[in-house]
Amino acid sequence: MQPAHLNATFFRSLNLGAFLLLLLFSMGSLHAQPQPEPPQKPPNPKPVENPPSVKSKKVLFIGNSFTFWRGGLDQHLKILSDSMSPPLGYQTKAVTRGGASLEVMWKRTPAVEEIKTGNYDIVILQEDIPETTVDSFRTYSEKFVNLVRESGARPILFMAWDYQRLNWISMEEIAAAHREMEKKLKVEVAPVGFAWALSKKRQPALNMYTRDAEHPSVAGMYLSLLVIESTMSGKSPLTRSPKELKIRGLEQLNENGRKFLKEVARDAISQWKKKK
Repeated sequence: MQPAHLNATFFRSLNLGAFLLLLLFSMGSLHAQPQPEPPQKPPNPKPVENPPSVKSKKVLFIGNSFTFWRGGLDQHLKILSDSMSPPLGYQTKAVTRGGASLEVMWKRTPAVEEIKTGNYDIVILQEDIPETTVDSFRTYSEKFVNLVRESGARPILFMAWDYQRLNWISMEEIAAAHREMEKKLKVEVAPVGFAWALSKKRQPALNMYTRDAEHPSVAGMYLSLLVIESTMSGKSPLTRSPKELKIRGLEQLNENGRKFLKEVARDAISQWKKKK
């Protein structure tokens, strides 16, 4: 037998070795564990793109109360322009006089000087043939169209409508007079009266006139605006649907009513062009 002190020394050595092995194993296990990845930075946010810039277009309206009724088509066009995303870029002004024909606008208002000095891109010329004669319309539409072109702007004839107070001429005859000048002067026509007639044919209950049976109702005003803007831009009236359009009185037309008038405006312009 080995002495007792040798056995004690042996077991102490054994216990110390086991402890060291256990410690080494534990440290190895710690090193073997995967280290957590450092937190990643969030990706840089994409820069917010500004809406594409649209070149401003200066538009002048020349006409009588058919142009300035219910706040004015010039103001309605500006509101529509600013309500779109991106905005359409229209800057508008009007020279108007109640009851005036183009002859009166030429002779008795600052319309001529405004065209010469205003640096406009587009000039809308509204005649009211029942208030004048077809011969006067022929003469002064030509004078205005030539002047507008000399100024560097684009002329557009705004065809208005017939009405009961002066019923010596029909809507068909008004349209024919505008067709004649369209061909002679090679000028564009915004066929508003033609669109009114189409609306009355499709939905007679929707009155284009206000109580005086002469000036535009809200529906007549809105249809006029759609036809004029679509003639100017070449875009379908169906694309003119801003989320909010703060034109006074327009709330009288519900969504279906507005959609109907947009379709009428689109179809009237299409039919007018096909009949050239």
